[in-house]
Amino acid sequence: MRLEKYSFGIGDRFAREGKAQLEALLKARKAGIPVMPVWNKSHREHQTVGSSHMETRQEADEAVHSLGWNAPWYVDADHINMSSVDEFMYHANFFTIDVADYIEKEASKKELDLFVDDNKDLTGEINIPGIQDAFHITTKQIRQIGKKYLFAIQQAGKIYHYICAQKGENNFVAEVSMDETNHPQSPVEMLFILSALARESVALQTLAPKFTGRFNKGVDYQGDLQQFEKEFEQDVLVLKYAVHAFNLPDNLKLSIHTGSDKFSLYPIIGRIIKKHDAGIHVKTAGTTWLEEAIGLCKSGDEGFEMVKDIYFEAYRRLDELTAAYSAVIDIDPHRLPAPEEISNWKADDFIHALRHVPDHAHYNPHLRQLMHVAYKIAAEKKDDFLPLLKKHRDAIAPEVTENLWSRHLRRLFEI
Repeated sequence: MRLEKYSFGIGDRFAREGKAQLEALLKARKAGIPVMPVWNKSHREHQTVGSSHMETRQEADEAVHSLGWNAPWYVDADHINMSSVDEFMYHANFFTIDVADYIEKEASKKELDLFVDDNKDLTGEINIPGIQDAFHITTKQIRQIGKKYLFAIQQAGKIYHYICAQKGENNFVAEVSMDETNHPQSPVEMLFILSALARESVALQTLAPKFTGRFNKGVDYQGDLQQFEKEFEQDVLVLKYAVHAFNLPDNLKLSIHTGSDKFSLYPIIGRIIKKHDAGIHVKTAGTTWLEEAIGLCKSGDEGFEMVKDIYFEAYRRLDELTAAYSAVIDIDPHRLPAPEEISNWKADDFIHALRHVPDHAHYNPHLRQLMHVAYKIAAEKKDDFLPLLKKHRDAIAPEVTENLWSRHLRRLFEI
């Protein structure tokens, strides 16, 4: 199974918006940009919502058949490890192998020695085509990289080959993810990570590194745009080099995790992938649920009351809801509107605070990030919440489609 050049991860907490999401990708196809849909959902999200892996597959099936989508499509077992992979095995054809928890756990001295010896040809001056300055690499540096990443890559290899044994080597797409860590990987580290993945015979088609700056959930990038541009372009070029140097799949491409709403980065990414004729996978998650909340606010009093109730509960349980997202969320509690204030808001007031239009006077990224993780509260209210999603489909679906099409796909591909 070969992943196409452009693919887009479309998270959907409650598995109700598959058709609306696919409408956006159909718009991209009509505009001449073939972007393949990848419905992604993690073990954590399934546990939080109380959903089954089969539901995500059914959502994708129904959307594809309903809209006559005749190109490839995928269901991503997102952020899996050995303890969770079996749950996704039957329904997924895309596996994001997350090794973040294994980084900085050391492999044995014997394995480290072998890793250094296997990469001895990369010591000295290494010139990557397209990168102006040569990399000066020492044996000590290779060992340090091995101490940090080799064990994690070995775990990726074990999980990858376990999936191969269950599904067959050519019957799924493999991604390796190390984005939810505290420190970014340098281009030199990327080179040796890819070397190690090749040694483990992991035929990955996408790699999700950690980039410099903050990739917080549902809001724009926070960091130095020039630094990101330099780093991203070097990573693209390192991947191109590694494909030939290590005999990795020739469609290997970068994956941008927490890509939800990184509007300031989209022009940079689009420009660089066009310049180097590179592919890209962007993984969004959570923003579909926020568009559902906006649609409910627009639908009338009962929808708006539900959204307010979810926010009030989330405000009270802030610490609990954000604990698992410390690496990808920044909320200043003092900048969250209190429930007493929101009680006096009209629906449009909440929509303007929540909708990601950064230059709008009433946009509130702190409220947006809290609502991003407040899907847990919506799941707890699912007996009342899910029927509202069905009842107000006509108000919700256009918000979902417009968000993916206008704010994401058009900006990324300059359509």
